Amino acid sequence: MPLPKNKLDDLKSFIGLCKLTPNVLQDPQLEFFTEYLESLGATLPAQTMREEPNEPEMSSEPEPTGSSKPATASKPVPESESEPESDVELDMEGVIEDVEDDISQEMGDPSIEVTEDMEEASSQKRTEAMEALSSGELEKAIALFTEAIEQNPRSALLHAKRASVYIKAKRPVAAIRDCSKAIDLNKDNATAYKWRGRAHRLLGHWEEASHDLQMACRLDYDDQANEWLKEVTPNATKLAEHNRKYERKREERELKVKTERIRKAREAQAKARQVSSQPQIEKHKPERLYIQFYLF
Repeated sequence: MPLPKNKLDDLKSFIGLCKLTPNVLQDPQLEFFTEYLESLGATLPAQTMREEPNEPEMSSEPEPTGSSKPATASKPVPESESEPESDVELDMEGVIEDVEDDISQEMGDPSIEVTEDMEEASSQKRTEAMEALSSGELEKAIALFTEAIEQNPRSALLHAKRASVYIKAKRPVAAIRDCSKAIDLNKDNATAYKWRGRAHRLLGHWEEASHDLQMACRLDYDDQANEWLKEVTPNATKLAEHNRKYERKREERELKVKTERIRKAREAQAKARQVSSQPQIEKHKPERLYIQFYLF
């Protein structure tokens, strides 16, 4: 008994689908068909449809704990994605570590209304602070500048002055906070940029130091600030050049990834067009084809 033409067309379409996507034979609905094929001696493709693609491979050995864990257990960082400064040789002489980053630092209340009496009291405390500084009593000078700031919290000069004492006391982080506050109060305060630049230099923040010291000299040229600028320029220049190189590599890497993604998308589109050109194969609905084939 000859088969109807439409059923033969369905059978041809189904075989075409199997050729393009062999894993379709792993569908449980086609178990009767695969058993028939195997009874004829056919070799079916290995079962891959039910694999868990994202399941991590488990090691039979127990994972080491603590410091005994090997370095290879963690995902290595590609050289191109390592820290930008990792392979730059810098002169780190004079760099210090500030261990008092969390120290309390009184900034005063900028919302209060400063009276003439308060300004006068602030000026007096400032004078006493300068005297203590001249005597080498750094902590006393800091305390007196703090009292002066509490009386006149909107004085950028007082914050910059206290920052200079923090620098002498080897507390550059506190100095940066004071200078940043001073700059917030007066963006043209050259003294604040000068001392913040020095603080960054002590911490090894070469590019930040270069920026602040250039600003200080631009706003109000100072011989000492210029000397400090010359001191940090070599390291700052090395870092700037290295960062530009690192950025170029990052952009090239991103372009490569984008190009590969476009290539794969075009391949997928070409394959989709090839599949859609097969007669009567309904895209994304192979189950309907199975049913038609099963019923014929």
